[in-house]
Amino acid sequence: AACGGQKVEITVFAAASMTETMDEIIEMYKDVAPNVTITPTYDSSGTLLTQIQEGADCDLFISAAPKQMNALEEEGSLLEGSRLDLLENKVTLAVPEGNPKGVETFDQLAKLLASGDVLLAMGNSDVPVGQYTQKIFAYYELDEEALAASGVLTYGSNVKEVTTQVSESTVDCGIIYGTDAFSAGLTVVDSATAEMCGQVIYPASVLAGSQNAEAAQAFLDYLTGPDASAVFEGVGFSPMN
Repeated sequence: AACGGQKVEITVFAAASMTETMDEIIEMYKDVAPNVTITPTYDSSGTLLTQIQEGADCDLFISAAPKQMNALEEEGSLLEGSRLDLLENKVTLAVPEGNPKGVETFDQLAKLLASGDVLLAMGNSDVPVGQYTQKIFAYYELDEEALAASGVLTYGSNVKEVTTQVSESTVDCGIIYGTDAFSAGLTVVDSATAEMCGQVIYPASVLAGSQNAEAAQAFLDYLTGPDASAVFEGVGFSPMN
């Protein structure tokens, strides 16, 4: 562990689905860099993007989809050369305890939605998990507006809200990340293929406006290393480097 050194504080904005893993890694990092204090903010990637664009203080950003990172890159807001694809996640179909509706596959879910026989929780259209769900609807040629009108959908403003609806059995199933299902102890009955909704890539980058870019980059390097990767793998993320 490094001794001495200036006390540095870095702010990390990370997708809500990373809450548990990131908290654990931040704890571990205290042994590696005791002079660095890391303050995390977790929310949907869309909300975090808006906060960054509105001038929020953020040194390192990790989003649950490339879309939000691309927006910052186009604005020239990323520190050149720091962006990388950190993790891959899976979009999964999770059910409450006992699986009362017997939902087993996305194929079956599509039929149950069309016939009005299931209540599905999904993310709003402005959050990545909701956008992946919309791609799955498109794959099955399901009309989201018609489904919403028929009362078979409920929404969450981030993946944690969707996960809670499944955990509390207020819905028959939910489309969430494999990692959230794992953290919440939920049963995953099916995983979406890349054909259904594309790969779920979490990019990370230091922001160009960071006052502590060096410390932020050092933490990002740590996130790609073996100790952090083991934590990510433990909940079902696939490290990409």
